[in-house]
Amino acid sequence: MIRVLLAEDQAMVRGALAALLSREPDIEVVAEVARGDTVVEAALTALPNVALLDIEMPGENGLEASHALRTALPSCRVVILTTFGRSGYLRRAMESGAVGFLLKDAPASELASALRRVMQGERVVDPELALLALSEGNNPLTHREREVLAAALPGLSHAEIAARLSLSEGTVRNHLSAAIQKLGARNRMEAAHLAEQKGWL
Repeated sequence: MIRVLLAEDQAMVRGALAALLSREPDIEVVAEVARGDTVVEAALTALPNVALLDIEMPGENGLEASHALRTALPSCRVVILTTFGRSGYLRRAMESGAVGFLLKDAPASELASALRRVMQGERVVDPELALLALSEGNNPLTHREREVLAAALPGLSHAEIAARLSLSEGTVRNHLSAAIQKLGARNRMEAAHLAEQKGWL
């Protein structure tokens, strides 16, 4: 029996996934959570074989939850299930220890099959997204450049970004300038949106 933890913040989607998986004779949903920061606690209680994690969740995103879960319960395999087909997310998911990355618009029959393959030691990745990730290459931004761009997304000023990240305004300008140049963008907002679209932030 494959024991599954579901982490999905949308109740209707979570319920539909649980119902779908419960129809499989060899799969049992043993825990359901709506927040990323409750994944580890639920997993330590339910001891699932596989955690099926959404990326966008309150408290902690699925990538952060994946990393925390791999540390707390290494025997649990992580599969990311998301609507966001961004190559940067795929790369970060694999770096966080996930062994699967599936899109929510894939046929429902593929999900149970993917869980079985993961339990057999395979990695399961949406093929189109894998090709996209290879064609786009690695994220060229440093950790600090990603932080500064993410802080720029809501339209904060240099001074506000500097205060939020405990940096000088000059350092913020330098990081933004480097990021804009690396991404071939015209300005910081274009750079931030481009990096976000690729899943690099």
